[in-house]
Amino acid sequence: MPALTINTNMMALTAANNLTRTYSALAKSLNKLSSGMRINSAADDAAGLAIRELLRSDIAALNQGVRNANDAISMLQVMDGAAQVIDEKLIRMKELAEQSSTGTYSDKQRQIMEEEFKAMRDEIDRIARATNFNGVRLLDGTSVNLMPIPGTGSGASAAYGLKIHFGTGNSSAEDYYYVQGKDFTSSGLGIADLTIATQHSAQAALDVLYDAILTKDMGRAHFGSMMNRFENTVTNLTIQSENLQAAESRISDVDVAFEMTVFMNAQIRAQAAVAMLSQANMMPQLALTLLQGA
Repeated sequence: MPALTINTNMMALTAANNLTRTYSALAKSLNKLSSGMRINSAADDAAGLAIRELLRSDIAALNQGVRNANDAISMLQVMDGAAQVIDEKLIRMKELAEQSSTGTYSDKQRQIMEEEFKAMRDEIDRIARATNFNGVRLLDGTSVNLMPIPGTGSGASAAYGLKIHFGTGNSSAEDYYYVQGKDFTSSGLGIADLTIATQHSAQAALDVLYDAILTKDMGRAHFGSMMNRFENTVTNLTIQSENLQAAESRISDVDVAFEMTVFMNAQIRAQAAVAMLSQANMMPQLALTLLQGA
């Protein structure tokens, strides 16, 4: 039982200590409510902070991965659009070859057809070499800005492509895949030396043009399948990012209803501690009353 003293007011010290602890709890609660975060520093929840930061890094990487995949879709749309124009040129070349193959035209008339035939071939080369997306070319048959695709051979036999990265790691099975470059030039399509200047050469050109159109179609099929794949990848990455954000929220965000209850409790206790500290500071007055009556 504390004695009545004037040098040390133990009741005031006890009330002050209680007020300090309550005020600290009130400050923490106010910090959480004002920031909306349950974890504002490592002191709040060290393990939770570590998990939250890992989740945040994955979320940021996934969101960038979505943008990467969408950029790849845009690039493939540009390439496929150019391939569609090349398709039109090849069809016109086959039409001209068919026209020159019949015997009702003279060699001079075939020479006129030959001029247009060459113009179509030159335009195919121009389109294949000029089409690019941010400097990346996939139609000219070169390896500029591309890299050898693992598992497709080595040296001249290797297929070249563009690595599109979208995952949070660096696993070839999970985080990236390649878009192959195609050679849609006249050389790549095998039509560089074609001529329809004679009936015989025009007839021979028909089979070559058939193979060229088939080669071009296979390339466009690759672009189309990759666009579909990237669209599915974007959907998956978006769902994954959303679920990770929900998990991060459950760890990091404050439960306002619960924390408001904690805040009100701490506020009431702080008010009570202030009131009791005021009363405790008046206790030495009792000793002074005794001294005055002596």
